[in-house]
Amino acid sequence: MSKVKICGLSRAEDIAAVNHAMPDYIGFVLAASRRQVTPDQAYKLRAGGHGNQPLHPNIKTVGVFVNEKVEVVIDLYKNGVIDMVQLHGDEDARYIARLKEICGCRVIKSVGVGGEPPPLPEGPDYLLFDTLSEQRGGTGKAFDWNVIKGITPRPYFLAGGLTAKNVTGAISLLAPYCVDVSGGVETNGVKGAEKIREFVRIVRGSFLINN
Repeated sequence: MSKVKICGLSRAEDIAAVNHAMPDYIGFVLAASRRQVTPDQAYKLRAGGHGNQPLHPNIKTVGVFVNEKVEVVIDLYKNGVIDMVQLHGDEDARYIARLKEICGCRVIKSVGVGGEPPPLPEGPDYLLFDTLSEQRGGTGKAFDWNVIKGITPRPYFLAGGLTAKNVTGAISLLAPYCVDVSGGVETNGVKGAEKIREFVRIVRGSFLINN
């Protein structure tokens, strides 16, 4: 069964929504983006307080970075702000190896997909296939899933334009380790609790349909 990641959380209401829907992962964007949060905001969202719910402990937190100093990423992991690291920049195998050596965290490396199979990076635990773009993901546009069918020997996250309407088709074709959604559960740039619940429900239901 494909796992679910809801990315780009930025409000206490988003935490309450995922606590109800229970995806496997959530993502805090700690790089330049309209969904960006600061490390302090990410920590407070995860920890709760002031009447806000803390993130459910069974949901893993992924920090999304673009060419961040490795020391900054390590510090956020060691201080319990994030459980995993997602890299969208020019981070190479040496960068990934250093991260894993010092903190032992699992690393996801984004790979932009255009019209033909992309080269695959060395070192990460997981790949994340997203639509090729200058902004390094987050376009809300899907790529041709057939381009990556059968090209990778390791588990991967699938992103790029996923919605409740097309995610079943993506899972049927590719059976990714995890489907990753952000804009597809938003209305006017704001996460919607019902859209999050619907997306998670459909992904979990697709396992029953395909089996």
